[in-house]
Amino acid sequence: MSIIKIILAIFKRKLLRFKKGRLVFWLLGIFLTLLLIFIIVIFTKDFSQDRQMEWGVTFSKKYATSLKLNWQKTFLDILYDLKADNLRIPIYWDEVEKEPGVYDFTDYDWMIDTAKLSKAKVVLVLGRRLPRWPECFAPAWTKSLPDSEVKEKILKLLAEEVKHFKDYDNIWAWQIENEPLLAFFGQCPKPDKEFLKQEIDLVKNLDSRPVIVTDSGELSGWFRTGKLADILGTTMYRVVWNKHLGYMYYPLPPAYYRYKADLIQKFNPQLKNVIISELQVEPWSEDTSIPLLSLERQFQSMGLERMKMNLRFAKATGFNKAYLWGVEWWYWLKTKHDRPEFWQLGKSLWLDKKN
Repeated sequence: MSIIKIILAIFKRKLLRFKKGRLVFWLLGIFLTLLLIFIIVIFTKDFSQDRQMEWGVTFSKKYATSLKLNWQKTFLDILYDLKADNLRIPIYWDEVEKEPGVYDFTDYDWMIDTAKLSKAKVVLVLGRRLPRWPECFAPAWTKSLPDSEVKEKILKLLAEEVKHFKDYDNIWAWQIENEPLLAFFGQCPKPDKEFLKQEIDLVKNLDSRPVIVTDSGELSGWFRTGKLADILGTTMYRVVWNKHLGYMYYPLPPAYYRYKADLIQKFNPQLKNVIISELQVEPWSEDTSIPLLSLERQFQSMGLERMKMNLRFAKATGFNKAYLWGVEWWYWLKTKHDRPEFWQLGKSLWLDKKN
């Protein structure tokens, strides 16, 4: 064989290997592309078909007052103008036990009685860690007490609250603490899973209604809370703010929450339901309070289109209940700034339900 034929033979083999390698490369590329399309389709799947979403709102007397709203007028308009028929109400420890052993539930009795007149169902949030910043609301007189004694006071508080409110038949569930195992958010003591179990056991021994435990939808796998709850409540935030990074968007699809809920329920048969306990429909307040931010800054993280998107996103998860976070802000915009569009959009949710 001449040297030229040898060179040609080697070239043909190399060319064949190159073509095979290129073919493998293209096949791998096609496979990865199809896999990516599959993931996108699966993880952007809309689970809302044939599922009725039940909307509710979280109402914080403290937050309404901080916005300089008449909290009772706000509450009445939530029931009779907005026509919300599901309420989540935190009972702040520093408001109901201002002196050790002296309990005053007057304002909360008024809220639950008023809700009952409008046929609204209520979840009461009990304990030390409750919705709204700084998350924990222990009375000032607890500061001098050792941790073990503070925990005894919390258990006594829970017992008093359940015994006091258990005769209200429009209360359908108790929520014990708020995101109690989330360690890095809020001005709170270190999470204590064993003490949380004590709280839950105490409430269950006093009343048969389901216990809700909440967790972060974006920053937790729900494995610990899923073992403790009858109903798991998840937060659902789309735009947040960090002092180092500024505004951030969570790129999580609805299916992330849906599949995570299915997985948690599979391993925890006692878990009857997963609901959205906190759906973001108000701005992230950065490092200051909402009234100190310009409306332009507020709308940067929660404009009307973003609110619509968040509502659609929640429905796409296929969950059957969502409590909206920010109804006091809608009312503040409507009454203090003549911006009723957020309130009107919220109002349409219950109008659609009645139609």
